Amino acid sequence: MTNFSDRDLKQLFSKGISEDKVLDQIRIFEEGIPFIKLNGPAVAGDGIRKFTKAQKTKLVKVYDSNREHHKLLKFVPASGAASRMFKSLFAFLESFDPEKEDLASYSNRTGDKDIEQFFKDLKSFPFYQSVQERIKKTKGNKDKKFLAFVHEMLDSDKLQFDFYPKGLLPFHNYKGHISTAFEEHLKEGALYGRSNNIARLHFTVSEQHETMFHDHYQEIKERLTRNTNTEYIVNFSQQKPATDTLAVTEQNTPFRENDGSLLFRPGGHGALIENLNDQDADIIFIKNIDNVVVDHHAEEIAFNKEVLAGLLIQIQQKVFEYARMLQTEGLLAEQLTEIHDFLYRELNVRFADTYHSFSIAEQIEILKDKINRPIRICGMVKNQGDPGGGPFWIVDPQGHISLQIIESAQIDKSDPEQSDIFDNSTHFNPVDIICGVRNYRGEKYNLLNFVDHRQGFISEKTKDGKALKALELPGLWNGAMAYWNSIFVEVPLITFNPVKSVNDLLKSQHQPEG
Repeated sequence: MTNFSDRDLKQLFSKGISEDKVLDQIRIFEEGIPFIKLNGPAVAGDGIRKFTKAQKTKLVKVYDSNREHHKLLKFVPASGAASRMFKSLFAFLESFDPEKEDLASYSNRTGDKDIEQFFKDLKSFPFYQSVQERIKKTKGNKDKKFLAFVHEMLDSDKLQFDFYPKGLLPFHNYKGHISTAFEEHLKEGALYGRSNNIARLHFTVSEQHETMFHDHYQEIKERLTRNTNTEYIVNFSQQKPATDTLAVTEQNTPFRENDGSLLFRPGGHGALIENLNDQDADIIFIKNIDNVVVDHHAEEIAFNKEVLAGLLIQIQQKVFEYARMLQTEGLLAEQLTEIHDFLYRELNVRFADTYHSFSIAEQIEILKDKINRPIRICGMVKNQGDPGGGPFWIVDPQGHISLQIIESAQIDKSDPEQSDIFDNSTHFNPVDIICGVRNYRGEKYNLLNFVDHRQGFISEKTKDGKALKALELPGLWNGAMAYWNSIFVEVPLITFNPVKSVNDLLKSQHQPEG
């Protein structure tokens, strides 16, 4: 049993973390987090819906005819730093010496084709002109100028792009101005997230970058408002200190800093369920900060978002009708069957084999529990070999089957059957989610009640040369939404355009026409 000192308890109080919560985290370390058991991949026709062009057009009409009656919000996780985008460039700075080799020799020696492409298409990057202007007096051959270009981008006394949040880096070079991913999200918000000429957006950012986001918004606000004919309401938040998790030693005792204080670490993007829960909206669009496109693709992106939102509204209308029906007296067996079949067919709810053996009263309570949950409509793209999560049917230790988004780290890859199911999945999660977060009375759900706290991750780290174990909370679209009602829909690949490497900015989706 772990005993905390008065100093420890003061530290917990200052972070807003209860002693019981920390003890629960220690128990998770002691017991370990079991692997998720896959029952099968979600595929088209079994867990993933596909729509014809005519069906999509109809759903967009549903959304357009109802959007003014809903408070809409776009929620963008945007706290990630850009450092990983420049991994190849940092390696280049560390090991390239223009006095000893040329660029071609470096590429052959290291096998780094990314560097080769970076310099081959240098003029196509949105930051090319600004960096080039700063190094125009650099003398030497082409390779020395290339080296100076990268130093100007990344050195701490120069532009230091790796310090920036990804959302504030130059992403797209339009005639007249350079656009950031942050600005592209605002423009998108005016296309599909606007209601009554107001677009509301919320960005979760890190503490060190929040002022930068505020300042950038003030710089572009007037131009955006004028060009989109939209009034913007933009807010920011940070991960809450109370979502940090305790680090432990290899013996599962609290890891302590050199001064004796407890070591806490950020809980990962799953902590953002708290930020999401704080939002006041009826329908919430979720999309990652780096997943944007240039203007000539924007209408197609908006159309596909509106398809998902139209489906949500259509489904919610029926959900609310049935939820009200379940509050009335004297329901007939036929009505219960109708609600049961709707949940099974439209919301992918799976019932225990014993369901039909229960009394009418017991069945009503089960149906109430199943239907009164937040709803998420998740776009899924066909698998292109990208790392990350995907849609699966899973079975929990009690034998309950549900539809979930699962990451590879949650799977026991040493189990041939589980590995085979994961490797043969057909679709990938691009984080393209529309959330319905109110019940039939218009009351907002407490989203924290629908988290599966056993779907976190334990990782091994070091601090000051000492080994430790860290706990990451259930991912925002994984365990944090485990008990939502989920609908997965196939969406085209154009909806997934992340910038993980700086060279991704060279793709056509990030290159303006002309």
